[in-house]
Amino acid sequence: MSEEQKNEQGSSSILDKLKIKKTSGKPKERKQVSREERETLPKDDQPIQLKLDGEFKMVATCMQNMEPELEQELIHLGAKEIEVKRRAVEFVGDLELLYKANIWLRTALKVLKPIYHYSAKNDDELYKRAMKLPWESIFNSEKTFSIDSAVSSTHFTHSQFASLRIKDAIVDRFRAQQLNRPNVERFDPDVRIHLHINDTSVTLSLDSSGKPLFKRGYRTVQHSAPINECLAAGLILKSGWKGEVDLLDPMTGTATIAIEAALIACNIPPNLNRTNFAFEGWNNYDVALLSKVLGEAKEKYKPLKVNIYAKELNSNNFRSARMNINSANMRKSILLEQADFFKTPPPAATGCIIMNPPYGERLELQEGMPDFFEKIGSTLKHEYSGWDAWIIASDEESFKNIGLKPAKKIPVMNGKLECQFRKYELFDGKRVEEVIRRKKKVND
Repeated sequence: MSEEQKNEQGSSSILDKLKIKKTSGKPKERKQVSREERETLPKDDQPIQLKLDGEFKMVATCMQNMEPELEQELIHLGAKEIEVKRRAVEFVGDLELLYKANIWLRTALKVLKPIYHYSAKNDDELYKRAMKLPWESIFNSEKTFSIDSAVSSTHFTHSQFASLRIKDAIVDRFRAQQLNRPNVERFDPDVRIHLHINDTSVTLSLDSSGKPLFKRGYRTVQHSAPINECLAAGLILKSGWKGEVDLLDPMTGTATIAIEAALIACNIPPNLNRTNFAFEGWNNYDVALLSKVLGEAKEKYKPLKVNIYAKELNSNNFRSARMNINSANMRKSILLEQADFFKTPPPAATGCIIMNPPYGERLELQEGMPDFFEKIGSTLKHEYSGWDAWIIASDEESFKNIGLKPAKKIPVMNGKLECQFRKYELFDGKRVEEVIRRKKKVND
């Protein structure tokens, strides 16, 4: 079997893993720890009691300006006490909702569970307060762990050193309980802990997701500038497309927009192809509950009622797109064609276009950028009357070269690039006549 055939079959998903999950063999023998190696708990405070059951606060992080879409997703999942923050949405729910959030959220990057909040002005306070937390009730000594941090403070100027002090506190806590110390694993740990420091305010959270949620598991190959899966899903949601009309991704690259569109239209959770989540390393991991959540998710699938078209001219990108579509099990849902958008007719009379053309730092074009975007505008105007077109680009000049008046302008971020996502309503004749026609169609 060729490497391409292997990739097209896709990797085993978390669904497959749950079916073959077995209990581990003999438990490892506990390492004997000498009296000198054992640390003692701070004497001035009692250990903190963690609330690992019932309802608790969670935080879903997202890309800038994706907060409205993330909020709506959480409302749909049944989250409570939702509060929108900058690049994050706080909410309340139980363990089942935490599992659902990781599986279903299309625009979230991470789902965090805050477990301890305190104040600290120096490394010693940071360490001592963290050591009070009963880490042994969260995960056991056999699990590896890592700490990532986001620090903005004059008291803690080195985020890596702050992370190191939290690591020391966790290890010393296990030793103080006469338990083996867990090992740190930088790249693929069982348990991930997030440290956030803002001035003197310290928050320790459990990262329930592990790898960022945009890593769906279906991308087997990619080109030099792929669009983030969460961004692609967010753009589709911002466009309002939910599978009612045909969709065209005319410069599909590796087919991320087309795949995310198919997942949305078929009501398929975006993270079924994930092989694992970080919450599987917690002591309270409930495999039966996760199986229930996944089983209910499968019952919500619905057949695709429209066509999703994807075009790509570059042969390497086309091959990558085909492999990713196969890996996502969307071969029957996405009509992929190696074709030039400028030289092929529209695949249908009407529909929705979502386009991520080369722009900014993304790719260098052989032809000039102004001419390229002018061709986009001309093709849309003369060939796609009756369609709605949404285009993401990073600079005003590119949009000016399109030469069409946008109906909507939405600011978004693509990595570090400030971009806009603009809607163009394409029609023959005068704009006012088209607006009246569309309103009448909606009323009818």
